Formats: sequence, structure tokens, C-alpha cells
Amino acid sequence: MNFQLKEAIEVLERTPQTLESFLSGISHEWLQCNEGEGSWNVSEVVEHLIEAEKHNWIPRLGCILQEGEGNPFPPFDRFSHLQRSTRSIEQSLLEFKAIRMQNIAKLQELILSEPLLERTGSHPEFGTVKARELLSTWVVHDLTHMAQIVRVMAERYRTDVGPWKAFLGILKQKG
Repeated sequence: MNFQLKEAIEVLERTPQTLESFLSGISHEWLQCNEGEGSWNVSEVVEHLIEAEKHNWIPRLGCILQEGEGNPFPPFDRFSHLQRSTRSIEQSLLEFKAIRMQNIAKLQELILSEPLLERTGSHPEFGTVKARELLSTWVVHDLTHMAQIVRVMAERYRTDVGPWKAFLGILKQKG
């Protein structure tokens, strides 16, 4: 197994600043482009990350550590962010950064020893899951959505790159 809490936190604490550097002050067109019907634009991805910070990672970790497998943790609505009102990307990024920093501090309070990472809880779809798996998923979730943001933005110029598309791997990906 590769998971190390210290290394996981290295990624988790950098995600907000990475997104802030990449997205603050960028043109509205970049933030609103998507990959077609049913896909999310950049602003929606950031709002999804905020909702996950509020309702997914730390609440579920708390359930694992406090309740174990006795009570499945509540489902996370992966689409709840689509109901939010629009606001500036800067406002969204500030909220994301603030909540993430609080969550990292809470994570460090909750996981004081390696054995706690092996504690199990009950996921509503997957059944028994470990704290280590949840935290690994949190990191990969960040990486997935950062890759999604870049992919969505690249898609905006798909037809503009002309024949160079053959050399641009990001435009060969779909999904």
C-alpha cells in the first residue's frame, strides 16, 4: 500500500492554491465551457468540490471513527452543487480554501495514530470501507477533478488546434 497520511495532506493542502492560481481572474468563457450535454463546466466542478468538503470527507471519517460499521453513513449527493446560485469563481475558491483548511486541521485532530486508518465504516453502496480508503479517495478525487478542469478547458479549443490534435493526448480523451 502506498497511502501515507503526510503525503495525502501534501496534495489536499495544495489543491485550493493550485486552483486559485489557475482559475482566478480567468475569462468567463473558460469557466463556462464544458464537454457537451450533461457535463460540468469549470465553475460547477469547483462547486462540487465545495459540497464534498462540507458533506463527504470529514463527516464520513467521523462516522467511521465514531460509529464503525453499525450505521451506514448518509449518501452524498454528487449533484447538489448544480442547485447553487452562481457567484464569482473567486468567491467559490475562497470558500473552498477556507473549508479545506478547516478539514485538514480536523483530519489531523482525528487521525492521531496509524491504527485509526484501519477502522471501518459502512458505505451506503460499497458496504465495509476503511478510513485509509476514504482518505485515499479524497486525494484521488482532487486529482480527478483537477484533470477534469484541464480537460474541459482543452476541449474548448478542440477544433481550433487543427491537425495538431493528433499530438494532443488530452483531446483524445473523453469522459
